[in-house]
Amino acid sequence: MDSTLDRLDAAGFLQIWQHFDIDDNGYIEGKELDAFFQHMLEKLGMKREEITKDKIRRLRERFTSAYDTAADGRLQIQELATMMLPEEENFLLLFRRETPLDNSVEFMRIWRNYDTDSSGYISAIELKGFLQDLFVQHRKNINADKLEEYTDTMMKMFDKNRDGRLDLNDLARILSLKENFLLKFKMDACSQEDRKRDFEKIFAHYDVSKTGALEGPEVDGFVKDMMELVKPSISGADLDKFRKALMGHCDINGDGKIQKNELALCLGLKLS
Repeated sequence: MDSTLDRLDAAGFLQIWQHFDIDDNGYIEGKELDAFFQHMLEKLGMKREEITKDKIRRLRERFTSAYDTAADGRLQIQELATMMLPEEENFLLLFRRETPLDNSVEFMRIWRNYDTDSSGYISAIELKGFLQDLFVQHRKNINADKLEEYTDTMMKMFDKNRDGRLDLNDLARILSLKENFLLKFKMDACSQEDRKRDFEKIFAHYDVSKTGALEGPEVDGFVKDMMELVKPSISGADLDKFRKALMGHCDINGDGKIQKNELALCLGLKLS
């Protein structure tokens, strides 16, 4: 692409993104996408009158087949960054995983680690710590000014209600957390046998440490997914409240963990 795009940095990319993501839903699609590709063709030196719908369609098909990793006909912010930003500026690449984050337990481990003051939110300072650690993990050096710029850009990209902090749902978007595991199961499974079989799969999914008991982020991950079945958007405070209630109800022996048989009892199941 032309030299203008070669010089694009994270802040400049954010301006382009906000211009085209008109409804601020975290991706561009439909007419937003057509407007974006028209803008790209103009940047590449084509006159406005030369840009036909057919040229836009061909360009969109070429780019979406290469960059639309979710194959949903729309471009998410990470996908667009991969397409437009030079590699040294594309700090969003730090969040691209070989496999998407598919377990809420690992997600909650990250959340607890960086919500250092246990406020139920990730503040700008906590986000900066998270980004700093990611750069170290990827063996990349970053100066203080760049870290500040990237933190500010991330906040503007993902802080959907503009309150200067990230909630659980914002972080789930950043980390591309996969669909809620519990959605695979019918909670009103017909027979006791079906319910027992489902319970075994569910418990094994959250018992990441394979100890036969849920503890720490394993309980958090289970609580998060349970709550989101009935309330799609939950806060850190909601999660903590429900976690406390669940522990009070299910942790029968008071060891701070939920044993497999304790959870079964809570759900009205007899395992033997």
